[in-house]
Parts: sequence; structure tokens; C-alpha cells
Amino acid sequence: MRIDCLQYANWSEKIFRQMREGGVDAVHVTIAYHENFRETVLNFEQWNRWFEQYPDLIMKGQWASDIDKARATGRTAIFFGFQNPSPIEDDIGLVEIVHTLGARFMQLTYNNQSLLATGCYEAEDTGITRMGKQVIKEMNRVGLVVDMSHSADRSTIEAAEISERPIAITHANPHEWSPALRNKKDDVIRAVTENGGMMGFSVYPHHLKDKSDCTLSSFCEMIARTAEKYGASQLGIGTDLCQDQPDSIVEWMRVGRWSKVIDYGEGSASAPGFPPMPTWFEDNRHFGQIETGLRATGLSNDEVAGIMGGNWYRFFADNFGPRG
Repeated sequence: MRIDCLQYANWSEKIFRQMREGGVDAVHVTIAYHENFRETVLNFEQWNRWFEQYPDLIMKGQWASDIDKARATGRTAIFFGFQNPSPIEDDIGLVEIVHTLGARFMQLTYNNQSLLATGCYEAEDTGITRMGKQVIKEMNRVGLVVDMSHSADRSTIEAAEISERPIAITHANPHEWSPALRNKKDDVIRAVTENGGMMGFSVYPHHLKDKSDCTLSSFCEMIARTAEKYGASQLGIGTDLCQDQPDSIVEWMRVGRWSKVIDYGEGSASAPGFPPMPTWFEDNRHFGQIETGLRATGLSNDEVAGIMGGNWYRFFADNFGPRG
């Protein structure tokens, strides 16, 4: 089983076919960065059209059992998530509405301070806000997973402690391996995984050691060392693949509507667009390369199978439904 717990590609029939060629059974796709509720509904609507256009390649995923259905019919199950809480605006009632529409992950922040928590680019991290505590409780109730991939350290640790259900970092790497602002320090990873949460490893070059020149062996050794520290059962893949996106999309991701100037994030100001992907992971057809690399580290077959998809499957099964 192969599950990628974060992509934001410029979706097309070509990419859907590459998912099938790579044997990718499920993908968590970002359908909102800075969109408000109504704009996000239009993104759900666009995906409905794609499901109609390419029924032999993709299907809507809402529950872990949909991955079984996708595998049995040779398709990829698509699960929806937000990289910002903007789709719920300032209305806690919209948490249940977006879950009903099919959202299964929501980041509490995207780099900046939000109504719910502090982003990883802010100078001061004040932790989970009053509204954030209430929204986490509501997310727990309906089965919308708390994602802290772009959140600051204190906020992430507090979210892991406040949440009564496991949370996720869907796409990031250990800070000690590659000290990017978005990567996670030991105490953060520990707080998430000790509470049953998941850590998905990112192939986005700004989060890699040696950036675009990162080797497959370096990436896979990093995963193996993380497994030694925190246990392989809490780890998965969240590539953060942004395939075929124009550079203008990076500006939208980083800037949205909050700034009049370009925010270059962790990239170079002289090259604000998307960095080249490592040669061993340029699209979904290369997903199996990671599996090959993980086997070479000495991880067991069961551990590799878990990291490639089995662990996310278990997490989906436990956390996408209402709390019973």
C-alpha cells in the first residue's frame, strides 16, 4: 500500500495517470491555502468534475475503506485537506460542514499567526488561542484531523496535548537533519508521536539536506534514524509534491492576501519560484524509489510497508470518523 499524505500539484489527466503508474493508492491533496469558505466550496466542486471526468483513475476518499475500494478497482483515492483554517473563517460551525463536504485534514496555521495558533515564521509563539482550543475540540468531535505542518513549536506541542485524538504533521522533516524553519525539533516530534500522532516526511527541496541535491540514501537514512527515536509505526510519507505548478502559485501560497510584498519564505530571494525536485522523486511514478531506499537502510519489511502507507491507513481508519 502506498499513501502520500500531501500533494499540491497542478492537477491533470497526466498526473492522475502517473499516480496509477507509481502505484499510489491514496493522496491527501490540498484544496485550500487562503480561500474563504465559499471559494473552498468551488474547489470541492472542481474535484467533483475531475471525479466525473476520470472515474477510471481517481475517486473521492472519505474513509480508510475507500482506499481498499480504490485498490480493488485500480484507482487512487483522493482525500481533501486545508493548509490554513481560512475555510472555516471565524465560524466554528463550519468545522462540521467542511468535514461533511469531505475535508479530513486542517492545518491550524500556514506560516503566520491565525485565529487558532501561531505559524512557524512568527517571532513570538503564543501557542493555541482561545478559539483554537474550541476548534480543536470540535475537530476531534467530527473527525477532522489537526495538522501542524506549518505551525510553530509551542503551538504544535500544545495542540498535541490539548487534542483528545492524535494529530499530524503531514509534511516536514527533522530540524536537526535540515534546519529549515518549517522542519520540526525533537521535542515537537516527540509530543506528536507520543500522543499517537503521525509525522509525514517531505521531499520538497527547501526541507531537505542539500536541497535539490539531496540523495535518496540521505533522505531514507534520515527516516530510519527517526524511526529509531520515535518508532516506525508513527511515520509516513507526505511528499509536498507541487508538480507542474507555475511559479505564481508559490506567491499565492506564501502571500495570499495578507501582504503587498512578496514573501520568499525559505527560498532564495533571487529565485522565488519552485526549486527543482531531486532526481529520484520528480513525480508519482518515482514513489517506489523511496520504498527501495528504505529497504536499503535495514528497516524491516513490516516497517517499510508501514511507512509507505500502512501507518497512514491505520491513522485514517482511527481518526476520520466522529468520535464514538
